[in-house]
Amino acid sequence: MFSNPWRAWRHWRRQRFLRRYAIGHSLWAQIMRLPMFVGLDAVERARLRELASVFVHDKVWHPKETLVLTDWHRALIAAQACLPGLNLDEKRLQGWRDIILYPAPFWAEHEQVDEAGVVTAERAVLDGEAWLDGPLVLEWQTLEHEAQRRHPHRSVVIHEMAHKLDMGNGRANGMPPLHPDQSRPEWTETFSRAFENLQTRVEHGARHLSLDAYAATNPAEFFAVASEFFFCQPHALHQHEPAVYAQLSAFYRQDPRQRLPHPVSF
Repeated sequence: MFSNPWRAWRHWRRQRFLRRYAIGHSLWAQIMRLPMFVGLDAVERARLRELASVFVHDKVWHPKETLVLTDWHRALIAAQACLPGLNLDEKRLQGWRDIILYPAPFWAEHEQVDEAGVVTAERAVLDGEAWLDGPLVLEWQTLEHEAQRRHPHRSVVIHEMAHKLDMGNGRANGMPPLHPDQSRPEWTETFSRAFENLQTRVEHGARHLSLDAYAATNPAEFFAVASEFFFCQPHALHQHEPAVYAQLSAFYRQDPRQRLPHPVSF
């Protein structure tokens, strides 16, 4: 089957790991019934289960306050975290190890530096954040609410994992490391145009937006929000931002519209 002894050994080692640590079939079947996973074929589900099982095992989980961490917490987060990486190099899901999980939205404080160099501390209530080379921070209340919705249009986990992928070039700027067959100028032009159009519509108080207004914050947030829509509401994203959808499809090596054939509203 394998002509390369190294590949054969790696395959054997992965299979031994999965026999011991794979997410249980019953639990996995529950997760695969959630809307964003509908339409994955048997091979994709098996690949995702493998990635999610490794993710659960390799990450260090830190439940906070009153949260009691269960297999459901880990598996649900891992499945969503690994969905964007389903057809990417597995190394893109690595390079960091800690997941901090709060029971509810949490306070975070960050320093902001303005154009004049003045540093101010800002506090905000968050449902997730991703640190460069650091932890993924999430809160369960929002994740659980998203999992219960029949037609979710967002995923905090996918949003924060998009930031992690974006940081593959050293910082979150809306320009993740692209594949060799992707055009950097085309990506830049597509996302810059869509971002500027959204900013203009938000500034003028438009009632109907192609993406959540939060996407107009900066290019990094635009990429993260667009990634949420790509996996949760692909038809809506394609309808309003077809060029952005095409770029994301080329980057993630996926086409969720083919998995979710019936558009849903939100």
